[in-house]
Amino acid sequence: MKKIIALIGLLAFTAGLAGCNTMKGLGQDVERGGEKVQDAATGAQKK
Repeated sequence: MKKIIALIGLLAFTAGLAGCNTMKGLGQDVERGGEKVQDAATGAQKK
């Protein structure tokens, strides 16, 4: 029973790490999109 609990804990930990990397990538994509919008707004303001 202890082995099963340890295995489940290890799988949860691994899934958590994978999720963090995925969210980090998503955050970077959103940040880049925001920068593009900001650049477009600044360009429109200068005209």
